[in-house]
Amino acid sequence: MIENSAGIILRTRPLTETSLIVCWLTPELGRVATVAKGARRAKSPFAGKLDLFYTADFSFTRSRSSELHNLREVKLHATRSGIRTDMGKLQQAAYAAACLEQATETETPLPEMFKLVESFLDFLGSHPALPRNIFAFELKLLRELGLEPDFAETRLTPGTKKIVETFLENDWADLLRLKLSEPQEKELAQWLHGFLIFHLGKLPRGRAMALA
Repeated sequence: MIENSAGIILRTRPLTETSLIVCWLTPELGRVATVAKGARRAKSPFAGKLDLFYTADFSFTRSRSSELHNLREVKLHATRSGIRTDMGKLQQAAYAAACLEQATETETPLPEMFKLVESFLDFLGSHPALPRNIFAFELKLLRELGLEPDFAETRLTPGTKKIVETFLENDWADLLRLKLSEPQEKELAQWLHGFLIFHLGKLPRGRAMALA
């Protein structure tokens, strides 16, 4: 059975000398893993179409025996080269992918998560890799998971609490107008560190690098 979807590539890794495993985030199917046979060959039809954080339409044949499906065709829409040419942006994008992988099940519809990740990557491609990007992403992700903080129970200072509310209620572009002091950044980083461990069981990998 051939299925079609739009997707963002979250991760790739070699399977054999010629084939590649490609992990996608899609709105209707959630996280899907596909095998791109021959993708590592120079003359592969997949050449130039499978890299981190690309957005594409793709088709695949569903496997009857595993969660690794056979990738058939890819029609590329966006490459987000601005992310992959900047180490700080790449680390932040990779951390967002790690958060998503830890917090969600495979092949479960994630339309709102897809919108969140897509908008984050689009913003990151053309703006600096500041710690506030990660704070905002973590807070928006927690909200989508139904884990939004109860502000009446937090011990954040009033100024930092107001920043958290702004992160949750505003678009990515509004982050540029916020001014965080160094103590506020430290307070927010530490508070979210504990909050994530409490609700997700452990800290998603790569957070320290994403905040550096």
